[in-house]
Amino acid sequence: MSGLLGRLGSWCARHGRIVLALWVAAAVLLTAGSVVFAGPVSNNVTIPGTDAQRAHDLMRDGFGPGYDPGGTVQIVLYSPDGPLTFQRRVRAVHRAMDEIRRVPHVVEVQSPYRVGGLAPSLEIGLITVRLKGHDNGKLAETTRRLSEAAEPVRALGMEAVPADASTPADKEIKTGTSEIIGVVCALLVLLFAFGTLVAAMVPIFAALVSIATGLGVISLLGHVVDVPKQASIMATMIGLGVGIDYALFLLSRYRRLLADGLPAHDAVRRTVASSGGAVVFAGGTVIIALSALLLGGFPLLQTLGWITGISVVCAVLTSITLVPALLGLLGHRINALRLPFMGRRKRADEASGWSALGAWVARRPWSVLVLSLAVLAALTAPALALKLGPLDDGYGDRDTAARRSYELMQAGFGPGINGPLLVVASLDEKVVDRDPAPAVLRLLKEKAGAVEGVAHVGEPVLNEGGTAVLVQAVTEYAPSDTRALEVVEDMRAIRVPGARVHVGGEVAAMSDASARIADRTPLVVGVVVLLSALLLLLAFRSPVVAIKAALMNLVSLGAAFGALSLVFSLGLGSGLVGMDPPVGADDSYLTTLFFTVPIDSYIPLMLFAVLFGLSMDYEVFLLTAVRQAYLRHGDNRRAVAEGLGATGRVITSAALIMVAVFVAFIAYPDPMVKIFGVGLAVAVAVDATVIRGFLVPATMVLLGRFNWWCPGWLDRILPNLSIEGHEEEESPAGESRKELVVAGHG
Repeated sequence: MSGLLGRLGSWCARHGRIVLALWVAAAVLLTAGSVVFAGPVSNNVTIPGTDAQRAHDLMRDGFGPGYDPGGTVQIVLYSPDGPLTFQRRVRAVHRAMDEIRRVPHVVEVQSPYRVGGLAPSLEIGLITVRLKGHDNGKLAETTRRLSEAAEPVRALGMEAVPADASTPADKEIKTGTSEIIGVVCALLVLLFAFGTLVAAMVPIFAALVSIATGLGVISLLGHVVDVPKQASIMATMIGLGVGIDYALFLLSRYRRLLADGLPAHDAVRRTVASSGGAVVFAGGTVIIALSALLLGGFPLLQTLGWITGISVVCAVLTSITLVPALLGLLGHRINALRLPFMGRRKRADEASGWSALGAWVARRPWSVLVLSLAVLAALTAPALALKLGPLDDGYGDRDTAARRSYELMQAGFGPGINGPLLVVASLDEKVVDRDPAPAVLRLLKEKAGAVEGVAHVGEPVLNEGGTAVLVQAVTEYAPSDTRALEVVEDMRAIRVPGARVHVGGEVAAMSDASARIADRTPLVVGVVVLLSALLLLLAFRSPVVAIKAALMNLVSLGAAFGALSLVFSLGLGSGLVGMDPPVGADDSYLTTLFFTVPIDSYIPLMLFAVLFGLSMDYEVFLLTAVRQAYLRHGDNRRAVAEGLGATGRVITSAALIMVAVFVAFIAYPDPMVKIFGVGLAVAVAVDATVIRGFLVPATMVLLGRFNWWCPGWLDRILPNLSIEGHEEEESPAGESRKELVVAGHG
């Protein structure tokens, strides 16, 4: 494969202007297309085959407008100066309702002065708006127009806050500031690493072109597939990180070859033949890990996986085509615009620190191994306390309408109002005579109200065909409270003669999602580990290396989940990452800094897939350097030290860029983004330091020649992919190339 990549890199370098023009044109056209013909984003969180999904499907059967997901929007009213029942306020509310009725797609507006529409204090009320024929992908825009129509209420000094019916996982995410911060931090790291402005800008430019292309493709895909609203942020986080890192690895290799005196075009060819192969395999592991989410059984997670993979594909393609084109155009000018006091150390000095570390580890591998495992065990231990659960708007930023409406509704009607259970029963016999109400309807209401933890049950609603009945039950607990999940299970356990009961709603749907993900997690983890190990086996022709790499990546994942548990589940850093205490928490200083935050059940599995792929990146680059050194002289201990010395600086720089990008996203107010940012940043930092700097070298020294052992029968059937490109390089004088250890050979 290295020969093919070398020829590709050479062609791109010779035709740099054409390649550059094609990539820029693709990025510009796709970005423009995504703006002009923006595909809709989906808030579809269906989970086929679950009880909640059956309840939601029944709700679409003749219950009238507004019962579909996203079909109801509530405007929460709050009068801080007195009851909403004063005549002046009543008239303002009615004027607001008249304005709301004029908004397109509104078919029903329910007054707050109905039964159950006013809180006991009379200061908080709900205007319930039913929609029909609207686009769920534009629910945020519809909600904004409804909120603007309530201006007559605000004119009297009252609050009118919209609360749409989407779940926190559906909220639209925009992260422009975080992306800018991430790019600036990456640029600073590159300036320190290279010392020249031109060299620092090449990875940034390549990554931006990659992201623009990938996001354009993702946006246009919205016309043919359901694209979740979280897709753009995941693609940006991962695409920006790997895009800069892959270009960084190529650029570092190219500058070393230039320093060795190679002509520019030969240096490009050798760079893509060697480091380009490592980039392809590293990107392949990320894509495999993300694609395995298709086995998760959760459509939101499945789509997030393969769509995020698009950004990785774009990063790999720009690295092996656009970067060589830029290097071919720049030649030796890659070192132009040198900055004072940055990157001025000689090449030998650059490698000496990491080589010395490798030699130090090689002299005491057992001590390093035990100490590294102890540190990783300490970092992983808190993961045992990881708390999973629905993450509702009560944990949102205080400046958002979603958080404010949540606060007002809880204050007026209790915590359960923010996540009511939708009890839907399909009837064995069609109801023809509705007056008086059939006994099955009364019995369903009585049994639902008798479930422990239920605070209130609404009146049964029969659908037009008389084949199903809907009852709304409000629990005593907030959606994020685990006791609400227990109420869901108890509600599903009720038996009503003549009816089959199903329970839907936000809490029930998240409960089903958690169960589905828990069932599929072993399968996803097994497939990711197996396929990634197989890819490494093809790359390095060593079963020991493949198995060891998979185990090392699992170790780094443990540290990431430990950090998430410390920060969010145990609450030791939730305030420090910019989160606000949940609704109902006291206002003490300690509470503002330390409070627990549940983690949505799909987040750990998504993090596993992303982190396993990213961790494999550094493994591939380190192993490539170690193997190249071993093939030159056959001394395993020396090869480990040389491999660490050759890659230590660039891997550290790449990790710093990744960490900077992910930490920048922690500044975004959405809790889900913060959780991903913390998990990704910690995992990459631990992986690039403790694991790649100490644990991997120590284990490789202890394993000795068994690192590269391969059974004879396996060696014969494995294809020679040659990702290191060692056939492109000449061995130093006096050193003959060594063969790998093959069982059955002398």
